[in-house]
Amino acid sequence: MSDLRELYQEVILDHNKKPRNKGTLENPTSTAEGYNPLCGDHIHVYLNVEDGVIKDIKFDGCGCAISTASASLMTEALKGRSVEEVQRVFEKFHRLLTDEDPDEQFFEDFDALMALSGVREFPVRVKCATLAWHTLNEALKGGERVATTE
Repeated sequence: MSDLRELYQEVILDHNKKPRNKGTLENPTSTAEGYNPLCGDHIHVYLNVEDGVIKDIKFDGCGCAISTASASLMTEALKGRSVEEVQRVFEKFHRLLTDEDPDEQFFEDFDALMALSGVREFPVRVKCATLAWHTLNEALKGGERVATTE
């Protein structure tokens, strides 16, 4: 278990130092802003959705290591997926971080996201890990309000 925890920490640190898909999209089909007042994380998610599929996804902003790593991992996991599948992944991911009995088997196809599973031991950090995901959901709804962890 210790080796697995170290691997997960390495994944989080790597995605924080070298975030994937960080930046903006030119002419996104939708965008949303997210804010975590507890930690000060501030993020924008940019999407290009065509025919119900996320063709491209990027994020920008500033935040703690967990928030940045989560956004980076999210963009890698969801690019090229259908909006319906993204909603299922969001629900399972949220359960992974908040439920005592998460469906960890679901994450065989999304194993990199398991790196964030240890966050559930630190409830105050769950908001950091889920901010990008709530912001993504707001972007999929049209981004009319700021997504927040409160």
